[in-house]
Amino acid sequence: MRFEFATAQRIIFGNGVLKEAGGIAGELGTRAIVVTGLNPERSQPLLEVLSAQGIPARLVPVLREPSVATIQAGVANAQEFGADLVIAMGGGSAIDTGKAIASLMANPGDIYNYLEVVGKGQPLKIRRCR
Repeated sequence: MRFEFATAQRIIFGNGVLKEAGGIAGELGTRAIVVTGLNPERSQPLLEVLSAQGIPARLVPVLREPSVATIQAGVANAQEFGADLVIAMGGGSAIDTGKAIASLMANPGDIYNYLEVVGKGQPLKIRRCR
């Protein structure tokens, strides 16, 4: 069974859908940050699919609930690597971190510009990367 859930971007779920990742990634970018959960070794098949598509990738493991420092480090890592694509793989912490990294890669300024309660709560100007 194949399942696709349309949200801010895409979540594709089902047996064998990993093989689709390379083509989808190739349509969206050329260098990927792959945000993973506690077990980054689980991302190895994805890294192989991306490599076969000619897309270099760098891992950003998330070991606990994302913090501001984790997200800032992920953004800095992505910028240093020249990433133009974020793929989050794993549970909620990895997905949340990936969304935050992608948002900050597309929107200039400090993370605190966009955080509510502890920051300025400004809306994201650019809501979607390519």
